[in-house]
Amino acid sequence: MSGIAAIYNYGDLGSGVKHAEFHSMVAAMESHGPDGGVWFQKQNRVALGHRRLATIDLDRRSNQPMVGVGGRHVISFNGVIYNYLELGHSLAAKGYNFKTNSDTEVLLALWQLYGEDMVHHIRGMYAFVIWDSQRQGLFMARDPYGIRSLYYADDGSSIRVASQVKVLLNSPAISKQRDVGGEVGFLLFGYVPEPFTIYSDIKALPAGSSMWIDSSGISSPKKYFNLPAQFSKKAEGGTSVMAAQEYIRNSLLDTLSSHLKADEKVGLFLSGGIDSGVLLGLMAELGRDYLPTVTLGFVDKHAKDNDITIAAQTVAKHYDMENKLHIIQPKDFNDDWPEIIQHMDQPSINGINSWFVSKTAKQMGIKVALTDVGGDELFGGYPSFYDIPLVNRLFTIPAKIPGLGRGIREVMGRFLLPKTSLSPKLAGMVEYGGSMEGAYLLKRGLFMPWELPNLLGIEATLAGLDRLDPLGNIRQFADNSGKNINSYSAIASMESSLYLKNQLLRDMEWSGLAHGVELRTPFVDINLTKTVAPLLNTHGTQLLGRGKPGLVNSLLYPLPTNVLKRKKSGFEQPHYSWIQNTDDFKGIKKVSALNCGGCHWSRRMAYHLLQNLT
Repeated sequence: MSGIAAIYNYGDLGSGVKHAEFHSMVAAMESHGPDGGVWFQKQNRVALGHRRLATIDLDRRSNQPMVGVGGRHVISFNGVIYNYLELGHSLAAKGYNFKTNSDTEVLLALWQLYGEDMVHHIRGMYAFVIWDSQRQGLFMARDPYGIRSLYYADDGSSIRVASQVKVLLNSPAISKQRDVGGEVGFLLFGYVPEPFTIYSDIKALPAGSSMWIDSSGISSPKKYFNLPAQFSKKAEGGTSVMAAQEYIRNSLLDTLSSHLKADEKVGLFLSGGIDSGVLLGLMAELGRDYLPTVTLGFVDKHAKDNDITIAAQTVAKHYDMENKLHIIQPKDFNDDWPEIIQHMDQPSINGINSWFVSKTAKQMGIKVALTDVGGDELFGGYPSFYDIPLVNRLFTIPAKIPGLGRGIREVMGRFLLPKTSLSPKLAGMVEYGGSMEGAYLLKRGLFMPWELPNLLGIEATLAGLDRLDPLGNIRQFADNSGKNINSYSAIASMESSLYLKNQLLRDMEWSGLAHGVELRTPFVDINLTKTVAPLLNTHGTQLLGRGKPGLVNSLLYPLPTNVLKRKKSGFEQPHYSWIQNTDDFKGIKKVSALNCGGCHWSRRMAYHLLQNLT
């Protein structure tokens, strides 16, 4: 895991990179890794910076920024290329003479051979920038799922690029003025949906996109991978359920083998659920005799019958693996809260678990850890796969009656719900439930649009909703290119393109960076998605849903029965009661919309973060 930064003054030929400014940006990435440096173009119009936590080719020869043969290309890269060995052999056969054993040099060779089409050859998690001195331009790209982040700020004559928003904010040229679209997005979802950030000057390069910048200016992001399209595909005719199951098993073994490649010890976050249990079982089949696993629990949940810690210990013992159990107490949370805020790159209500499990991994000396993130999105494990179609069926017809939905929402929201502890979302069931995107917002939304004026004011709310277009933003993932797709495909696409990408993956990135732990996601892999999604889309409930049969049946040595029958709970957030009386949160009590008895802790957390995160 690494941090990258770049500045390119493309517009004003007389303007040079300010070295003090760039060194300040690179210094902000010091916690990302012990190695790295800076590179300045001789003409001083381009600068690349890097901090590195090495997990492949630990030799200093692989430090970055890396200059290619002949000095034509320079790269700063964050991530892991899982097929770099295969690519290296292919490129060597074409005459490329490698000086290192790193995946970074493979990327340089791919650029030299394929240019911007290099992205179609890569399998991995990555964000990188490449300076090409011959073409006099900067190329930047981000992996298909957006596992690694990449942000940029363009002022019309220069572009600044970094792997974190907070790195860019170390440049005095970038304003800290807030973007109402990003603020509205955060309050609606509990995360900031890309390409928005909280700041108006900074944008995220969308997942699965690349961009080219030269003296004529920056191009629009170029989409090279369409995730919703993968979920709408069907398996080839004649593929039986039995054959599909074998394909799924082989694909899982393939992605797992790829994600285990490292020159450091690899661990696993064991949640006690099916997804991480299957990963551990498959690792045992691959001959991993010793694999350290980490499980996180909370003191008020410990020792319950359905506690994840009991299930995790059972699974680890079943496969004869070591398990490190770490119980979090209220004091741990309160002690770490200031540091969590410091490292959280964009506001999120869901990164606490990743923070503590990464911290525990670091204490165990684990630099690379696998997680089960992405399994629920791919194999239909969330309640949303059942709840959203149900809501959609119930309210499709009532939603078509002009004015009915809005009228019910206004009456309930103003006169009925404030007197109860019921969810404010109930007021919008008719107005929003008739479409897949509306039902998704009801299911996944934190605040509803009509609640935001009480928090942001009506002017900022209207401007933010106009910029964000939340239903349109969701709809682009629910309906691929105007083609109606079935409910599984639509929900898998929405969950992967929104919740997974904007929250889970982003939270793992900043919390892993904070502790020097590289988090890898075998379920979030384009090769796996391309193989498995059409099979699941074709065979439906025979491989999907409760119990995840398509996943569970991939094991030669099944999970324990009590684990398979255990009710899904996952990593639960610390309860708001742990911190509601601290000085840091007392201001929330002054906001009437957050001081009602039925207000969920996550809403109060979101408002607090928006007010205090810088």
